[in-house]
Amino acid sequence: MPLFLFSQERLRNELTTDPDQRLQTNKEVNVEGEKPPITDYLIISQKRDTTHVDTTLTIAKDFKFNYLRRDDFELMPFHNVGQPYNQLGKSFDLELLSPRLGARARHQNYYEINDVMDYYVPTPLSDLYFKTAVNQGQQLEALFTTNLSPQFNFSISYKGVRSAGDYVNTLTSSGNFKFTSNYTSKNNRYRLRLHTVFQDHLNQENGGIEATSLQGFIDDDENFDNRGRIEPNLTDAESILDGRRFYIDHDYEIIGDKDSTTYYSGRVYNKAYYEDKFYEFNQSTADEAFLGEAFISSGLRDKTNLEEGMIEAGVSYDHHILGFYKAGIARHKYNYGYDRVINQAGGVITNRLIGELYQFKAQFEKRIGKFDVTANGGVNVAGDLDGQFLNGQASYDFKDMSVTAGLAISSRAPDFNYLLHQSDYINYNWQNNFNNIEKQELSFKLDSERFLNAEVTFTTIQDHVYFAQSLVLDTNNEITGYNSTPVQTSDDITYLKVKLNKDIKFLKYFGWDNTVMYQNVTQSEDILNVPDFTARTTVYYKNRLFKKALLLQTGITAKYFTEYFMDGYDPVLGEFYSQNTDELGGFPLIDLFVNAKIRQTRIFFKLEHANRIFSSNTDYFSAPRNPYRDFTIRFGLVWNFFL
Repeated sequence: MPLFLFSQERLRNELTTDPDQRLQTNKEVNVEGEKPPITDYLIISQKRDTTHVDTTLTIAKDFKFNYLRRDDFELMPFHNVGQPYNQLGKSFDLELLSPRLGARARHQNYYEINDVMDYYVPTPLSDLYFKTAVNQGQQLEALFTTNLSPQFNFSISYKGVRSAGDYVNTLTSSGNFKFTSNYTSKNNRYRLRLHTVFQDHLNQENGGIEATSLQGFIDDDENFDNRGRIEPNLTDAESILDGRRFYIDHDYEIIGDKDSTTYYSGRVYNKAYYEDKFYEFNQSTADEAFLGEAFISSGLRDKTNLEEGMIEAGVSYDHHILGFYKAGIARHKYNYGYDRVINQAGGVITNRLIGELYQFKAQFEKRIGKFDVTANGGVNVAGDLDGQFLNGQASYDFKDMSVTAGLAISSRAPDFNYLLHQSDYINYNWQNNFNNIEKQELSFKLDSERFLNAEVTFTTIQDHVYFAQSLVLDTNNEITGYNSTPVQTSDDITYLKVKLNKDIKFLKYFGWDNTVMYQNVTQSEDILNVPDFTARTTVYYKNRLFKKALLLQTGITAKYFTEYFMDGYDPVLGEFYSQNTDELGGFPLIDLFVNAKIRQTRIFFKLEHANRIFSSNTDYFSAPRNPYRDFTIRFGLVWNFFL
């Protein structure tokens, strides 16, 4: 059956930000039996930036072969797949105008709007990802996408994880279902894209290792070699993050013209979404020694719900000389909270935060000389909450490098769980009226395969809001547990991050990839805690074997970060909190790997934390009381089918 590559003329910013990049026409690929080039299988972001499917085997692919399917250099995973990741480096959301639900530690595998991609493929495409889990279980992600016509594409995918874990009460089970569709009329005047996602993430929560067992673990007591014997703080608790979203974005060209040298296009657009999600903490029997006094002794159930919707409408204009302009107004409505009112000694805690926001948003892009300049911003012009942001970037391409500089300012209300929270545990009930968090950030980025890749960000923060550790004491003032409390500091915080990367090739078949990150925080108290230095180095061998039928990649990776006051994890909130009692880190993580590629299949085999075999040191933690995983053998594959 002949294979045809669809032909569609595209305006700038539709499928690519480069007006010179065009899809090939049917005349270019119209030979019976000839397969379209892989560069024609397009992946399109929400900002309409375009990349193509990549089946190569590189060291970067090894770094991304994990639960999140992205490089986790700035993250420290917990021992089990599907559990939270602690942060070794900070990144800030600077384009938000409204609060989020909270439970941010549980959102790292939650598909937000900008995480959803569209596709344009000349033939049906499947992407299969499989990787073993910890102890028992597996993780699998499957994607299928096809163009039913040159104008219409749809994709459907599911990502499922179930992993038992090595420690008591650490099972994880999650599912992410996603459906996308995009359509462009034959005359390219009308464009539509939509998606639907359903997500549920269940984790058993054990609160880390109990104090007596913790000391035995650190001392490498042989009685605890079987991790299932180690006593946790919680044995009957679990948390659930569940959400669903429906999203649509479409526009129509009302004026436009295009020839070989000039073009202009004016469009009206509309986008809208509805999302309903909740975070729930359940426990069969209250553990007052670890989490504090409770209202009830059994059947604890804390459910926090956020229902929100947004509708936006506006216009855009794209001109070959004047640039690209976009402006619109939006109405955002939210309903956050609980089904009860709590009356306690400190006062009445309401059940709901309900409101609406009217917003103005704008975007600008233009090539000025040899500089590519972009800017976007937004402001809450009316409604129950104040908020605004403004981001600007300028980039310049040299012969062997690309340089980008940026400036961003942001002001928005803290996430809802800082403002209002209810629980069956008494210490987790509050209602606050915090100021907006103010952020300003300068950034610089250099991309150069010949020299190095570098990122520098300098961020200042005012009125920072965070969760602080709160100790649970018994009648003898002995520490028996931990929980956390929201705090807003009046002190300014400055944060500097410098990140460098270079992959050095030598002796034809060898490579040496290095990433180093330096961070410095200026603050009056230990609030924003990060390691001073984080480094990862990989030495690898790469060559084609068996008459070039197999591409082999094998080597060793070592990762290290200096000691620091690592954030603790609170299962009731699904959040990390700041603490300054346990200084953790300063241990190496060494992995051995053997990867291979056969046609479009990439196979990965890894010995994780291999140095644990030869070391008696057990002082390796992902958070206070939560150890990192022991030596583990993992394998999996990524398989692309081009039909």
